[in-house]
Amino acid sequence: MKLICIGRNYSNHIAELKNETPTEPVVFLKPDSAILLKNQPFFIPDFSKNVQHEVEVLVKINKVGKHIASKFAHKYYNEIGLGIDFTARDLQQTLKSKGLPWEKAKAFDGSAVVGRWVPKSTYGNLAALPFSLRKNNAVVQSGNTKDMLLAIDDIIAYVSQFFTLKIGDIIFTGTPAGVSAVEENDVLEGYIKEELFFSIKVK
Repeated sequence: MKLICIGRNYSNHIAELKNETPTEPVVFLKPDSAILLKNQPFFIPDFSKNVQHEVEVLVKINKVGKHIASKFAHKYYNEIGLGIDFTARDLQQTLKSKGLPWEKAKAFDGSAVVGRWVPKSTYGNLAALPFSLRKNNAVVQSGNTKDMLLAIDDIIAYVSQFFTLKIGDIIFTGTPAGVSAVEENDVLEGYIKEELFFSIKVK
């Protein structure tokens, strides 16, 4: 099982980090060891002074596929969820400045929060789905899938050109603006509409 992540998929997040808008999707991977275990807190790693939260809508692949056309992509997932791509921003910036891969900043143990899953039919139109992250009861990130540069089915079509999608693979679809550093004792709660999908304590 692998985690396939899409970077720079919301223009407001691209702007806040002063990145260039990509001419094609930015894709990176996390190993399954990055998944934060259920009911466990997130421990800020010693190697970073600036770990930031990135809330994202998730898709779970339910059958094997390769070179999937966008018009058929909806057949490859039945469930959606919400999660966090934790990013060691200081380490990422150092790696980027040297032209090196981001994995140490993105794929470390516990860097992927995967909340509960619901049938995609729960919400009907996945192309206009509001979601948010609350830090200590205050909304810090608020997004809507209608603002994605690349929609869910197009993401599946794109990444399946490069990676065979397998049952249980999870796609992180990108984060909106509002990312910020987490601190000890923070409580992070993720919502799709007004429904809670995860609650994480930071230590």
